Amino acid sequence: MTPFTLPSPETPFGRRVARRLRDSVVAWLTTVTADGTPQPNPVWFLWDGSSFLIYSLSGAARLENIARSPRVSLNFDSDGRGGDIIVFTGNAQVAPDEPPADQNAAYLAKYRTAIDASFGGPAAFAARYSVPIRITPLKVRGH
Repeated sequence: MTPFTLPSPETPFGRRVARRLRDSVVAWLTTVTADGTPQPNPVWFLWDGSSFLIYSLSGAARLENIARSPRVSLNFDSDGRGGDIIVFTGNAQVAPDEPPADQNAAYLAKYRTAIDASFGGPAAFAARYSVPIRITPLKVRGH
């Protein structure tokens, strides 16, 4: 199988993908329940150039879904008119070797203001969202 690569930033689609990876704050992670029902949930994410990192509540159903079926999708909201659609599909796994959110400098650089406003600080966020998940993309599509 060919390793995943992002679309060329020389193309219009590649530029849009790069912009959304850099600038978007929320993406929708979709896992699948045991009966096959898709379960989309908004998540904060960090793109490291080859995979996504999210932090999950320890009791979230998505963890059970991922353990049973690691295939997921991660997509960005549209522009409100059905355009600027970008959907990644890939594999997710719990990543216990990742640092907690409050010790992840890149994650805090992106989300510190929101974490402070919504959770009272990084330690409180990390205590609630204590399970790191790594999503490795296999494909990207959009229009």
